[in-house]
Amino acid sequence: MIKLYRAIYGSLIAGLTLIPAIATVAQRPNQDHFILAVGSSQTSAIVRGSTGGSYSLASITNRDRHGNPCMGYGDPEPDHIMTLEGEFAQLSLKVNSRGSDTTLIVKGPGKNNIRCGFGKNNHRDAVVQDSQWKPGRYEIWVGSVSPNQRSGYRLSVQK
Repeated sequence: MIKLYRAIYGSLIAGLTLIPAIATVAQRPNQDHFILAVGSSQTSAIVRGSTGGSYSLASITNRDRHGNPCMGYGDPEPDHIMTLEGEFAQLSLKVNSRGSDTTLIVKGPGKNNIRCGFGKNNHRDAVVQDSQWKPGRYEIWVGSVSPNQRSGYRLSVQK
């Protein structure tokens, strides 16, 4: 009988120790969801995060819908999810990492609708400025030019 109680108690303790691990895996602390809506006060957003990772962002695609190269390293999962409620004629996504060399990939809606950006003209921070942003869900990766290069950043999105 004592062995049975010990077995049940041991199983219970082992199961309880797995709960925090499962909760940790389910959370993505770097991922922010935000919604922009045409005709409302919510037409811009600022989110923060950290670049880095060893996942080649070029594996998402080598070129975006305009032929721009897609590059950098980050996490396999997107850093941010942007939902657009309504069509935006223009949007600008700008990274401010205080001088780190960053890249940016915006995917969606649909799997072939991808926009990429990186620093240009002596600016190291990535920028994506484009037109015809359809309503829907967009996945956003903020990466670094070199693998595993961690840098804090602020991403601003505005029309």
